[in-house]
Amino acid sequence: MTLQKVSQIFTKILLLALYTKLFHIVFLAIFLTIGNNALYSQEIKPKKSFKKEKKVLSTNENEASIKIDSTKADEITSTETIEVNLKKDDTIKKKSVLEGIVTRKAKDYEKANQKTKELTLYNEAELYYTDIELKAGIIVLNYEKNEVYAGRIKDSLGNYTQYPVFKQGSNIIEPDSIRFNFKTKKALVWNSRTKQGEMNIKAEVSKRENDSVYFLKNARITTSKNIDDPEYYFLVRKVKFVPGKKVVAGLTNLVIVDVPTPIGLPFAYFPMTDESTSGFIVPTPGQSNQQGYFLQNGGYYFALSDYYDLAVLGDYYTNGSYGLRFESNYAKRYKFNGRMNFRFENNIQSEKGLPDYVKSRQYNIQWSHSQDAKAAANSRFSASVNLGSSQYFRQSVNLANIGSGLNNNLSSSVSYSKTFQTVPQVNFSLSATHNQNTNTEIINMTLPTLQASVDRIFPFAPKDGAKKGFIKNINFQYNLRGENRIATADSLFFKPQMFRDAKTGFQHSIPISTNFKIFKYFSVTTGASYNEVWALNTIEKSFSTVENKVLTEDVKGFDAFRTYNFNASIGTTVYGTFDFGEDKKFQALRHVMRPSVSYGYTPSFEQYYDTYAIDATGNTYQEYTRFEGGLFGAPGRSYSNNLGFSLSNTFEAKVRDDESTKGEPKKVMLLNNLNFSASYNLAADSLAWSPMRVSGGTQLFKQKMNLNFGTTLDPYAIDNSGRRIEKYNIDNGGSLFRMTSANMTINYGFSSSDGDKKDDSSSQTEQNGGRQDDLFGTGTNLNDNRQSLFNDDDKDKEEKKNDEWYNTKLPWDLRLAYSVTYNNSNRQNEIASHSLMVSGNIEMAPRWKVGVSSGYDFKQKGVTFTQLRFERDLESWRMSFNWVPFGDNTYWGFFIGISSSILSDIKWEKNQLPDRVFR
Repeated sequence: MTLQKVSQIFTKILLLALYTKLFHIVFLAIFLTIGNNALYSQEIKPKKSFKKEKKVLSTNENEASIKIDSTKADEITSTETIEVNLKKDDTIKKKSVLEGIVTRKAKDYEKANQKTKELTLYNEAELYYTDIELKAGIIVLNYEKNEVYAGRIKDSLGNYTQYPVFKQGSNIIEPDSIRFNFKTKKALVWNSRTKQGEMNIKAEVSKRENDSVYFLKNARITTSKNIDDPEYYFLVRKVKFVPGKKVVAGLTNLVIVDVPTPIGLPFAYFPMTDESTSGFIVPTPGQSNQQGYFLQNGGYYFALSDYYDLAVLGDYYTNGSYGLRFESNYAKRYKFNGRMNFRFENNIQSEKGLPDYVKSRQYNIQWSHSQDAKAAANSRFSASVNLGSSQYFRQSVNLANIGSGLNNNLSSSVSYSKTFQTVPQVNFSLSATHNQNTNTEIINMTLPTLQASVDRIFPFAPKDGAKKGFIKNINFQYNLRGENRIATADSLFFKPQMFRDAKTGFQHSIPISTNFKIFKYFSVTTGASYNEVWALNTIEKSFSTVENKVLTEDVKGFDAFRTYNFNASIGTTVYGTFDFGEDKKFQALRHVMRPSVSYGYTPSFEQYYDTYAIDATGNTYQEYTRFEGGLFGAPGRSYSNNLGFSLSNTFEAKVRDDESTKGEPKKVMLLNNLNFSASYNLAADSLAWSPMRVSGGTQLFKQKMNLNFGTTLDPYAIDNSGRRIEKYNIDNGGSLFRMTSANMTINYGFSSSDGDKKDDSSSQTEQNGGRQDDLFGTGTNLNDNRQSLFNDDDKDKEEKKNDEWYNTKLPWDLRLAYSVTYNNSNRQNEIASHSLMVSGNIEMAPRWKVGVSSGYDFKQKGVTFTQLRFERDLESWRMSFNWVPFGDNTYWGFFIGISSSILSDIKWEKNQLPDRVFR
């Protein structure tokens, strides 16, 4: 080889090395420039200034120029800069290593190491890249390998703090440490903590394959809020985890309070999704004295859409009884929400051929619908339906709800209303109502009721300015009401007979009124009303000589009657204050009286009355009106000319408040109201005075005790048959007034926290038509025993979570209801009813509660309905015992299970259903 050849080869090698070195320097400069000026968008201001030496590496005009300002050659802190300048004609193009901008910050320092290609963030470090958020005590970014490491740090006491929080999209992982590759999206996580819906997952080691697949080792799956020290968890050796979709697990064991149990599965599948998922509902087995062995509340849940769902549940009993239920919830944000329930039970008692064999079919329909106020400004639709068999709540074997069973009334209402913004304003509504007496089994319905009204019109008032005086205050309005009313029995409900007996009519009314003042302090109101009734159902009475009785025939067709009346009233308000001195405890008494006198006149409308013979001779006649029994009453036969008197009183005291720091007195209400009312009929020939009604009420003990009372006082005496006679009671050897009836009720609710127990208006008892309070016990829906017996809220549970035991307090609440009724309408002088009811709860220890509902009937001399309740809140679990020890509704039930709905099938429950009497 010639020397020239060797020289050419050596020159090429030298140039190649030079270009390679240059390429490396240019690449490093570009990356660091991007890293400092673009990738890291937030800059930490330097605390100190340094004099920097400038080292310049320059190339020719067509190559990059690199300028490095630093006090160190291999380390760059947050107070130092790296600059890279490229010429406009630079031909070197380098593709960005990362796919987006990296934003970072740290509390203590940021350090860049050029040798290891790492950037370190320390103390309260944060890093943001595309949809990834990372927070930790320390974060190390390797920009050559596209990897980031995050871990915890120790505080001054040597304890680990600032655990990493890794968030990508809606998925959050809280591990001890994590290593993540930006390019491959793979990660290795130690002691990861993540939440998926109601599930909390902690794993010793987690491997992230991509955005949708994780592999976990020795994972704990629980619904406990304390993921590091849960009261229970499922220990899974190997897990494949797909966020938002599913968890596929290997060998799984249930661990309770760190004690492994033999309960386990060789493999398991947990659905994990934010959307509703259809699936089977596991039934609950049990035994009943009358129905035998049974499976209750099994079925299928249909996740039909994001707006509504459907659950189909059923019961089966070995004696042939069965039940079906359809439950649906629906909602649309900012529009409406509601729920619908249909329940049917075919209950059998004994066996065919035996004398006590009875088959009973009961059903119940519930529908509630509420419209968001923002949905429509001028129209509204609402529904509250509770109808069905009168004996459903008393005979249901799937529902232990004594409060609903003792209720003797079911009611429903579905209505639509609209307001037309005209001048004057017009209001329109269309509704359907239902009222059902569960004792008499009589049902009254309106299908539908039409109402329309025109807003009040002041024809003589100016458009602008106040309405003063008799003339300017004259006003009138127009009201229309139309009804199609149906009265039927439970056995004829929705049968043809029910619709044949319907009555239809319309009522038009035009009230005219005005008001003004006389003598400055007296308010006078006077007015008149015109009413016109259109009837499509009338009657005709006649005597039948064939059947020898009076027959009443229904007449179909249009008919009408018109009535009018006049009324006036005058009233005032009188204030009286009695001062006893500011140095006294009882400083002043204030008495407010509101007396009023009213007058009403209604003429006789005898033109609407006819006569009919009441015997075969035809000589004796009886008057009647063909509008008798109409929807809106009948025209009056005799005219009315009444004077009414009323007096309402309020008593309020001013008492020195020794607890006040400013020395200001406080107001105490002595009597909220004390009312007297009576009337005198100017047109009556005898017995002109009506009985006087006296009623009152007050609140005592910081408004915790409500006391109400009332009595009826009759000025006239009665004869031996109990009829009122034209003789005053005082002239008959009695007192001025004869007390015919009286009643008093006292309700007192108090607790250790000086507050009343909150009523749960959405409780199962109230939804079924029962009382809001638990004086008749709490309702138990056997379909879902996860609900608390005591209606505790989550906030209270969180406050008690860390308490070990009560040292100086035992939280409790108590509610008392006392009622007494006196009857002396016919000199019987008896107590008609007299009872005391009590309901209370006491918290023996944090998350341990005992409750009781009971009472005593002093009239019947016996204990009323009694219920004992016990509940243990196990945080993620719940245990309860409910017992009715005696009576017609004897019942007991025990439940222990996971509170979360996603694992609601992990439970054990046992109950003894009440022995129902079917008919």
